[in-house]
Amino acid sequence: MASFSLVEFVGNGVLKGLLPKLLAEGWDDVPTLKIMNSEDMNALNMTQQQKHALEIRCYLHDRSLMQYGDKLESDGRCLPELLGMSMEDLSSHFHMRRGHIARFMGRTSACIDPLPTPSALSTTKIISSTPSRNDSLQKSFQSINLKKVQTMTKGPVKRTTSDMSLEQSVADLKIKDGYIFKGIVAAQPAESRLCGCIQPPPVVDQVAPYPAIEGISIQKLTPEYKYGMEGLVRTKAPPMKASDLWRDRPAVLLCIRRPGCIMCRAEAHQLYAKKPLFDALGVQLFAVLHEHIESEVKDFWPRYWGGAVLFDQGMQFFKALGGGKLLKDKFISGFIFNPRAIANYKRAKAMGIKQNLKGEGEIKGGLFIIGSGKSGIAYQFIERNFGDWAPLAEAIQICTNLQNQQPSQGESSMGTFK
Repeated sequence: MASFSLVEFVGNGVLKGLLPKLLAEGWDDVPTLKIMNSEDMNALNMTQQQKHALEIRCYLHDRSLMQYGDKLESDGRCLPELLGMSMEDLSSHFHMRRGHIARFMGRTSACIDPLPTPSALSTTKIISSTPSRNDSLQKSFQSINLKKVQTMTKGPVKRTTSDMSLEQSVADLKIKDGYIFKGIVAAQPAESRLCGCIQPPPVVDQVAPYPAIEGISIQKLTPEYKYGMEGLVRTKAPPMKASDLWRDRPAVLLCIRRPGCIMCRAEAHQLYAKKPLFDALGVQLFAVLHEHIESEVKDFWPRYWGGAVLFDQGMQFFKALGGGKLLKDKFISGFIFNPRAIANYKRAKAMGIKQNLKGEGEIKGGLFIIGSGKSGIAYQFIERNFGDWAPLAEAIQICTNLQNQQPSQGESSMGTFK
């Protein structure tokens, strides 16, 4: 799996010497660097060799093939020329494995997160189904063309592969016409287990009340990743009140079941990869852990997640997802006999992610989207099956709604989002 470490992304090629200039101009994390377009490159006076190197590394990062970055870059060919090489030449020149060649040549999309079909979504509370929501989402994506993104569609500027990749990503996340937006409490369907002999644990159908989360005591384990910073906060950060996180800006809180879990790492990676979209919507990204194993945090950050990592020692966010109690499932009944969990595992495995078995893995996670101030919980997704992901289209839609609203700071919604 491609790391979000900027050092690993630029490698030892021609981009390494460009790092000071990139940092000075705000290209200081991998997701942002990957949306750089031709006009941005010209503004930085990048050489043709540097432009080719960035295009190659963006392409490899999308396909979890960064181990070949230095070799491909030093060859001197541009990306289209590399893609035109035969399988035999790729193997002999770069010692590329056959399966990696298939991924490099675009014969597999294992590393691309597909938009779930509407029929695959099962939510427990419907708040609206008006066609205007699709319009608001489209307007929001148009507004994302600010700063670095806005130059992508201007004039006759030649677009790079990364330009088109971002545009395709945005297009994929648009909710299609006829889609009925559902929920602020959401979960994937419950699969029949062992021919119906095992019943899945129930999930709540009501959004957690805002007072249940605003006073949670949390501790920041890592800051948001930037180049050159320490792997962890050097001095132990004091506990803080959770509501301080979203006092001024909305926040997405990804509650991780276990940072060494292959499915949790995959979900974190695919969510953080969309950081430029959330940045444009004014939304922060946080990962929440319910246990602190320092070695696990170091393995998880920033390789799979470049945002801040928080420690919820009392597991209060996880209890809020379960309606006041922890939502748990056993390995045998919840994974071995659960076809959906097995499918989730295979999806993560195909992304080339490593895993370990350290830590507690039966406590289910999920995701919260919380409005700024006291505007309340806008969305909560519950990990019904091991490895379920919150649909990105729904998360982006909710964040779009938050951007379009002016929440009342003095009013607590108690979990209501209109």
